[in-house]
Amino acid sequence: MMLRTSNISAKSFFINATKKNNFLEGRRNLLLQIAESMAKEYTKNEIVNLNFICSDNSRESQLCQAWAFLAAHHYGLNIHSFSGGLEVSSFHRNTIKTLQKTGFSFQLEDFAHQNPKYSISYSDSRNSIIVFSKLYDNSANKEPFIAITTSKKAEEHCPLISNAIQCYYLPLNELKSSDGTDEQEANYLAISEKVATEIGYIFAAVKEIIS
Repeated sequence: MMLRTSNISAKSFFINATKKNNFLEGRRNLLLQIAESMAKEYTKNEIVNLNFICSDNSRESQLCQAWAFLAAHHYGLNIHSFSGGLEVSSFHRNTIKTLQKTGFSFQLEDFAHQNPKYSISYSDSRNSIIVFSKLYDNSANKEPFIAITTSKKAEEHCPLISNAIQCYYLPLNELKSSDGTDEQEANYLAISEKVATEIGYIFAAVKEIIS
């Protein structure tokens, strides 16, 4: 069953998001540090694995993985995006709805009441990625990887992530706190757009450095 609830193109949303430099203020140097680390790894091995890590791999880290998946295709880079958590929960329904609203399609691959697996794609993609909530060191996440943590709890765990080439802290506002409130939809869309903007900036910088 294919699940999609929007006529918006994910690629168009992404391109428009990358033009919103207001999201970059105060974080540009950090984004460039991440890009330089990725470019160094790319030049050495012609491939980069990214692992976005948050507390339970249900919201922010999943948004990052989805937009990094699109960005890699958009810029023609052999960069693979993954995500994980310190705990396992499920791919939260609000995260799914948010990505659907911005043009991603979900195909149910493996139904489980607690933690279903989905295949994510978008209209201009030739490939898809399998997403579900998992630990950051799950076998589905290819190693070695550059770790990007999005929560304070995950950042504090960074010294224990022995299979990470580098570990960067890119904090995002916790979306869980807005669940069930009047601000829920707006907050999820705003963070998704912020992620698309920053991921786009990082990948564009990688492309420029290695060219």
